[in-house]
Amino acid sequence: MKTSILSVFVLAGALALHSQTPVVPSGSVVNGASFASGQAVAPGALVSVFGTSLASTTAQADTIPLSTARANVSVTFNGVPAPLLAVNHLSTYDQINAQIPWDVLPGTAQVVVTNGTASSTATSFQVVASAPGIFSIAGTGTGQARALNNSDGTFAAPAGSVPGLTTHAAKIGDPNGIAIFATGLGAGDHPVANGDIPTTLTNVVAVPTVLVGNVPAQVLFAGMSPQFVGLNQINILLAPGTPTGDAVPLQLQVGGIVTTDQLTIAVSQ
Repeated sequence: MKTSILSVFVLAGALALHSQTPVVPSGSVVNGASFASGQAVAPGALVSVFGTSLASTTAQADTIPLSTARANVSVTFNGVPAPLLAVNHLSTYDQINAQIPWDVLPGTAQVVVTNGTASSTATSFQVVASAPGIFSIAGTGTGQARALNNSDGTFAAPAGSVPGLTTHAAKIGDPNGIAIFATGLGAGDHPVANGDIPTTLTNVVAVPTVLVGNVPAQVLFAGMSPQFVGLNQINILLAPGTPTGDAVPLQLQVGGIVTTDQLTIAVSQ
């Protein structure tokens, strides 16, 4: 999480130190993969909501479809109950991981968090049709991307770089390619219920451009994971001429948004 975002939450915590009323500062609804400050989010995306007094304990989702209440906490976006993946009560701030309901349309939206009987003041944020973020292994939105070699299911990372896991670079010319995991690509060609997984193969309507070392890759599939709520999977083939190395930038470009170049994969010939 970026320091600039964290400072907002710490300030909110100081203001709400003696209050049990949830506080969601402006700019505190962010893409759950990238945590990109100031970026809009998309319908169906996984997001993180940061603030204070948002939760009194920590709890994870244990059902699919996801519940809209967890540990006495609920969230609405434009009045629509949000499916919750987790609520986290931390020492200096709280974090809720949720899905933006599919029926929250592009434009200015409002979030309200209810913890027990107390609700936050509505906080505005922006929703656009597509606003992607790529998941990282570290869960910080930077560093090694969550990208798998489809040939063997290993991370496309430098050998030995992930403790306890076998990893190796993605190979240019590998016909199996790699799978990238993201969220926020927007609507698919089949409807998916809020908090649920697709019941059929679902492609996203707005197919992203995938840049590996600033070289466009061939996109074989861009759609919704059949196993995880709100998760996008993008299968690509690396193009000839793609740069090699242990930290080659991996980016998505769609709807006028380009993801950070601080997420990387390892690439070899």
